[in-house]
Amino acid sequence: RDLLPVIEPGGSDSAALDNALELLTLSGRELPHALMMLVPQAYEKDAEVDPDLRGFFDYHGTLMEPWDGPAALAISDGRFAVAALDRNGLRPQRYWLTSDDLLVVASEAGVLPLDPETVIERGRLGPGRLLAVDTTEGRLLRDADIKQRYALRRPYREWVERFEVRLPDSVRAPTDALDSDAEALNRMQLAFGYSAEDLDRIVEPMAFGGEVPVGSMGDDTPLAVLSRQPQPLYRYFKQRFAQVTNPPIDPLREELVMSLATVLGPRASVLEEEPEAARVARFAGPVIDAAKLAALQSQDELGCAVIECLFPATHGAAGLAAALERLADEAQELVESGVSVLILSDRGVNAERAPVPMLLAVGAVHNRLLLVGRRTRAAIVCDTGEPREDHHFACLIGYGAALIHPYLAMATARQVGAGTKGRDPKDPAASVKDYVKALEKGLLKTMSKMGISTLAAYRGAQVFETVGLSSEVVDDYFSGTPTHLGGASLATLALDVLELHQGAFPSAAAEPEVAPRKPAKGGGLPDRGIYRFRKAGEYHSLNPDVFKALHKAVRTESFEAFQEYVKAVEERPPTSIRDLLDYRRADAPLPLSEVEPIESIVKRFTTQAMSHGSVSRETHEALAIAMNRLGGKSNAGEGGEDPVRFKPFAADMPERSYSPTWHPKAGDNANSAIKQVASGRFGVTPAYLANAREIEIKMAQGSKPGEGGQIPGFKVTAEIASIRHAVEGVTLISPPPHHDIYSIEDLAQLIYDLKRVNPVARIGVKLVSTTGVGTIASGVAKGYADNIQISGNDGGTGASPLSSMKHAGLPWELGLLETQRALVENGLRGRVGLRVDGGLKTGRDVVIAAMLGADEFGFGTTALVAVGCAMIRQCHLNTCPVGIATQDPVLRAKFAGDSEHVVRLFLYLAQQVRMLLAEMGLRSLGELVGRGDLLTVRSSLAEVVARDVDLEVDDLVARAVATARIGGALHRVDDRNDRPSRPGRTLDSRMAEDVLAALERPERPVSLTYEITNRERSIGSRLSGRLAALHGDAGPGESAVTVTFNGSAGQSFGAFNLPGVRLMLVGEGQDYVGKSMAGGELVLRPRADEDERRRQVIGGNTVLYGATGGSLFAAGVVGERVCVRNSGATAVVEGCGDHGCEYMTGGTVVVLGGIGRNFAAGMSGGVAYLYAEDEAAERRHLSRVNAGMVSVTRLGASGDEGQRAEIEQLRGLLVKHLELTGSRVAAVALAAWDAGTAGFLRVSPELPSEEQPPMTAVAGDAVLASGQSARS
Repeated sequence: RDLLPVIEPGGSDSAALDNALELLTLSGRELPHALMMLVPQAYEKDAEVDPDLRGFFDYHGTLMEPWDGPAALAISDGRFAVAALDRNGLRPQRYWLTSDDLLVVASEAGVLPLDPETVIERGRLGPGRLLAVDTTEGRLLRDADIKQRYALRRPYREWVERFEVRLPDSVRAPTDALDSDAEALNRMQLAFGYSAEDLDRIVEPMAFGGEVPVGSMGDDTPLAVLSRQPQPLYRYFKQRFAQVTNPPIDPLREELVMSLATVLGPRASVLEEEPEAARVARFAGPVIDAAKLAALQSQDELGCAVIECLFPATHGAAGLAAALERLADEAQELVESGVSVLILSDRGVNAERAPVPMLLAVGAVHNRLLLVGRRTRAAIVCDTGEPREDHHFACLIGYGAALIHPYLAMATARQVGAGTKGRDPKDPAASVKDYVKALEKGLLKTMSKMGISTLAAYRGAQVFETVGLSSEVVDDYFSGTPTHLGGASLATLALDVLELHQGAFPSAAAEPEVAPRKPAKGGGLPDRGIYRFRKAGEYHSLNPDVFKALHKAVRTESFEAFQEYVKAVEERPPTSIRDLLDYRRADAPLPLSEVEPIESIVKRFTTQAMSHGSVSRETHEALAIAMNRLGGKSNAGEGGEDPVRFKPFAADMPERSYSPTWHPKAGDNANSAIKQVASGRFGVTPAYLANAREIEIKMAQGSKPGEGGQIPGFKVTAEIASIRHAVEGVTLISPPPHHDIYSIEDLAQLIYDLKRVNPVARIGVKLVSTTGVGTIASGVAKGYADNIQISGNDGGTGASPLSSMKHAGLPWELGLLETQRALVENGLRGRVGLRVDGGLKTGRDVVIAAMLGADEFGFGTTALVAVGCAMIRQCHLNTCPVGIATQDPVLRAKFAGDSEHVVRLFLYLAQQVRMLLAEMGLRSLGELVGRGDLLTVRSSLAEVVARDVDLEVDDLVARAVATARIGGALHRVDDRNDRPSRPGRTLDSRMAEDVLAALERPERPVSLTYEITNRERSIGSRLSGRLAALHGDAGPGESAVTVTFNGSAGQSFGAFNLPGVRLMLVGEGQDYVGKSMAGGELVLRPRADEDERRRQVIGGNTVLYGATGGSLFAAGVVGERVCVRNSGATAVVEGCGDHGCEYMTGGTVVVLGGIGRNFAAGMSGGVAYLYAEDEAAERRHLSRVNAGMVSVTRLGASGDEGQRAEIEQLRGLLVKHLELTGSRVAAVALAAWDAGTAGFLRVSPELPSEEQPPMTAVAGDAVLASGQSARS
């Protein structure tokens, strides 16, 4: 106890790691050993890991869960100096070794002046790799040396194999009575709150396809605490997610770093290493079936005990409280008696006994064991009928559960598989297997959005926040969880449980407070209308009465009709936090004539990001034309934009619309003012950026924060594919993270890049409301963004997992208030504009948002409703019957919207805002921004809130009032937030001016030379922006400019390069070389005096990210994720790290060296060639290609007619690489290929069998299709 607290409270992540490392080294471990224990490599799915090393990681995994990055670590204890990367390799770490034994390790090249003649090695650390210097022995220790040293330090592998608890295979699952008794199954489903939607919207897609349920249009239902229906406790919990300060992980394409592996058993002390610590049971995942649970209970090495989680239905809230206290006491007694597996079971629900909410039960046990210092001595297993969605499982695991047996959900999966209308019956075991598969996908997605790779690290981490749950409940059962708004007490939760219980057992005695529920027709499950509007179901804020009223208002040109729409919205039952708020009226209202005009107010309005692809061209262009007429701004979304739209149309354009009633007219401007840059970089070209008034970096989306966008293949038409530089008919998914943003510093770099390519456009950053968003926004402002957008969790979407749509992120009211306060307190508010979006519908919403700090206001779904959306919620199916969210020409012909409908919407909104401002005695909307002191609590709050809950709305208003009184700017003051300029021009600016001046002269080509250092970032960006404004993406012409640089370039060298421009770097590049380049050539070559005996590292990570054209020739090795999201560029490199060609949709890549793991994951277009100098190299390549979407074939030096053109093209690239770089590697490869002693492997997307090229197929596991060895 003298060591506690091991982790100093209030410290940074780095401080916490330092504390843990110090403890482990003081316990007798050497520093590299402790680091391998804390930050292990992603070994779980790596077939190349040595068995002894695997044993080391397995053993230490029983002592401590792994720490996730992103982190590039540099640590010393006086003896060892160690550099290391986290398991994902999300930070750059380069090193240089000189002939006089100097080792330099840094995040980028050029940090120290080194004599090139003395450098004998330029290297890089990969994911999970280490490099150390032992100063006592005077040795440089490489990764393999370090890991072998500690893997063999003790017989860890033997301990794991010897002591692992293996469950008996002979135990059969008991027969589940629910499978043979439909009435009993229905009764249990009712008791646990199932609805008809749980079967058809949740369980059916999981049990039949193993897929996560997907929906669209966002969540417009009330917060759980405001609902009039009984709520599962899980609905009060919101998933947290990573944005800016650390990235989400990609569970789809980078699954190799993810792990659901679960270890069950008591944990030994981290201060000792005893063989008995390996006495644990291991499970592939946390969801188990009845057979596994029975086997666990039958073994005798780990003591198991069952704790009943039921309470008397007649005892009400007091009965629930007593049951929670009882099971916590029982858990403590059992653990102190030696039991190491606690099985919490809610089996046995009947007319007299109701289930304890399993999340409460887990929280009660988890917190009690923590309190008495026994938590690591026992694991919690849930045998429960309650959870069915992946969010439910994530909550249980996040609060401490190790394993979950969802007996009722599995019985329901078997029921759905056997008897779903319109589907063939499915084998019961297969239905459960697919259901679990879908759950595991959902869990991976939920973990990864927070940047967590392993379930071991997620378990007990409590990465949630609550909305509408009382602080007493949170403190007692979910201690440390951020809570907002107060609200539901234990009594409220008990009443919900008992209301559901009475629905299942209507004849049972009930508490007087419990209202009897009307049974469903036919005795089945009620349709509660959670995911779609039902008259008798949950309230939806965009119900038919509302959207029909808006349709009428914008089509009849009647402000009175608009007021009827407003009435339909504002007389709703409280649904959002803003429904609990009000504004102060002035004693003497102003005449309306004294309030700023409509034309001024509408300039603060935007339509939210909706891509051309998620919506039809008719919809996308109608919105843009409307906002340009008003002087507001439309947002292109993440799908790029047709360059035809960058200029106003010179004539009527009926050919651009299938609609018989609307098309763009002469003079219409369909150019979206806001151009979005998302993680997929679809359609991001220099011309796209040069034609923006604002460029928005989408860090997160309200309906699915922590995830990338997606558009199903049936919506990727030839037109959409062309704009996005992708393949027609192939589903497009954006990575969850921006692969050039893993930190606030990286975001600042992208902001700098974008301000270089378009110095006139404001740069915005889109965030989603969550706890801590204020701190993040302050960092964004310090990174010189001009606008910050706070999106609420109720934003719309074209396609999103239902779990994310319902359970991730916070209402914008909370995030906006926190952001406003943080910016004001830090003196940053005047430098940036704040925009808000998420379910805004009326002028009152605008006024509330303004008081909380918003300068501008975004409308998404409401704008779509104005052009005809009828809330069918089929956007993700391409079946929108009104032609809005579809690419089907037949359905697009039904588009009946018009730009004027959108114009009227915003004119009406502005007029309503004017009327409210007059009522408040204010002359302009600008006067209201940040005036939290004018915010009040709604006077009729007690009457309109359906539940008897203690909402802490007063606290929210008090924070808003206090923020307004801090002092300093409360709104945007500065037009732009540009970084102070350095004395003199940057090299990028000077080069751009020199080139542009030279291009005005007749002499061609232009040739210039400069010295460069790593302070000179984004070289070529300013030139590309200027040329794109003049010539579009075509650039200045063939081979017009050659510019040579000598030295170490800064980040983003050659970003946004255009055709006709060649940039040569003699030296070293950093991360993001060639980002979003559209053409031209980039050449990276070492200095002439470099040692060519080994392949040297010449470039950083994420090279050619989102490139759409051009060529890169790099005479050296580059880092992780080369050509991620490449859409058309050609690259020749001499080796690369992990995840090469990830998400690639076009282009050609040649790798003349080794590749890292997971090559070609998600590759749906283009082709890659991997040089294999011998059979061993070929086997390594084959083992590292992700064969999920690609085929691998061998390409020899000569071939049949179908190969010869391709072979000549490849040879031409090698020859050009040799000519431009002098590469010795290219020369050797050409000679070996000609001699027939080496060859290439061709990696390309899988084609239908009739389109396969006539080559011998090679499987992804290094064997030919015939089963022969790779070179037989």
